[in-house]
Amino acid sequence: MRARVARREAGGAALGALGSVDELLGSTTSRRTSRRRRAPMTTAARLPVLEGADREGYARVDASPFIDTHQDPRSTFSVDVDTASYANVRRFLLGENRRPPADAVRLEEMVNYFRYASGQAPPREHPVAVDVEVRSCPWNADHQLMRVGLRTSPLGLDGGPPRNLTFLLDVSGSMSSADKLPLLKRSLALLTHDLRPQDRVAMVVYAGASGLVLPPTSGSERGAILAALERLQAGGSTAGAAGLELAYRTARESFQRGGINRVILATDGDFNVGPSSEGELTRLIEEHRRTGVFLTVLGFGRGNYQDARMEALADRGNGNYAYVDSLAEARKVLVREAGGTLVTVAQDVKLQLEMNPARVARHRLLGYENRRLAHRDFRDDTRDAGEMGAGHEVTAFYELVPVGAPDATSGDDVPGLRYQEDAPAPGPDPSGGDEVAFVRVRYQPPGGGRGRELSVPVARPSPEALAMPGTEAFRFGAAVAGFALALRQDPVARPSLTAMRALAAGAVGDDPHGERRELLRMIDVARD
Repeated sequence: MRARVARREAGGAALGALGSVDELLGSTTSRRTSRRRRAPMTTAARLPVLEGADREGYARVDASPFIDTHQDPRSTFSVDVDTASYANVRRFLLGENRRPPADAVRLEEMVNYFRYASGQAPPREHPVAVDVEVRSCPWNADHQLMRVGLRTSPLGLDGGPPRNLTFLLDVSGSMSSADKLPLLKRSLALLTHDLRPQDRVAMVVYAGASGLVLPPTSGSERGAILAALERLQAGGSTAGAAGLELAYRTARESFQRGGINRVILATDGDFNVGPSSEGELTRLIEEHRRTGVFLTVLGFGRGNYQDARMEALADRGNGNYAYVDSLAEARKVLVREAGGTLVTVAQDVKLQLEMNPARVARHRLLGYENRRLAHRDFRDDTRDAGEMGAGHEVTAFYELVPVGAPDATSGDDVPGLRYQEDAPAPGPDPSGGDEVAFVRVRYQPPGGGRGRELSVPVARPSPEALAMPGTEAFRFGAAVAGFALALRQDPVARPSLTAMRALAAGAVGDDPHGERRELLRMIDVARD
């Protein structure tokens, strides 16, 4: 009992100390907030950042071109389990009745928002299972569409290893609106329902200064955790880097060996005090991820939302990124899919596909533009890649131009080489004549170690199989991908929204939470 009281008093004292900093800023807070609305947006180091809605910042996304299989038969990329783009696009369409900026639409995050439950469970020797399907492309009958799906097993009934969670919460003045700090507090309160006595939660807040408002506290003391959340108020400027430093230090001090050690950053991403460029912040994150503490980023709000910065932080922090636009979304991310959000089962997961040039003239990966890797990176275990959590699914679509298709030779008008002969186009490969592609997946165990691989050959589909509509997972996933291409006004493929809606409507299937039917409403708004 004394320990519990001491922790509450320590949390209250820390909160009071932070509040005194904001009181010193009190007379300038409104002027500072006003200046922040007019301040120019920091340019992202990785990609140019475009102005979206108001002062929202999105990294530029360039459409993927078709690749000549004779010139480069391989495609290598890192997995991406983020879902922020889908929820943010939903906010634009259903919440604000307007189309999102094209660069707010990341195709892979739209597709991976949904669970498809396709294929077999992971084999005993690997935490990841691979499932591949090839059918006719819904927006170009002369092309084929290949779906590559990865999935991991969900958590068992015990809920997994103990959790050491450090909430890092933005309580600056920009977080005062109802869809920011108030929603944040209610969202994290949901997470506390499933905490166990062996779990630990700490809480760090940052505004003009950072402070520890809840020292590491047992999950059994839910009242103390909720009380610390309830006391939070917004005010002051945003010193995100100082908060990150304190949160990681707190997580390391209560590090659980063999457990889940994670910082959960909740913010609108509008850092404006201290180190605030994407380059400075991502380098800070990279230094800390080596300690075994991973990062989850939860985005909130609109108007000044800095999507590009938060995606970069999650990518560099061995983490994942979700956008919370409602309490229902918070329940999905933090309760229903908590295993995927918090529990890593495969680290640095990479895919490499080798296309058979006897069957595929050209190919392009849809989405994953900022996840592409050099082919030599596939077996380089020092090269960072994405993580997969318990119960996660990752889906990638390739648009294929078969050999002999009407546009199979498009793009072949390339100047010849001056200093050496062009490589001759290979003929059919006797060993892979009935294969379209070969899929390799490489991953490391949680915490790192020597990479392991699994591989799957992709059989050439028969004309009868191509004429079939495909599985429910293929049809719904393809509809989401086509919807994203249409929203981005992709210069290569222009799927019809009407056709994509019909494809999705025929593959809604079991939809207990109404998420698939919600996609139909989003397409309707986009059409209108």
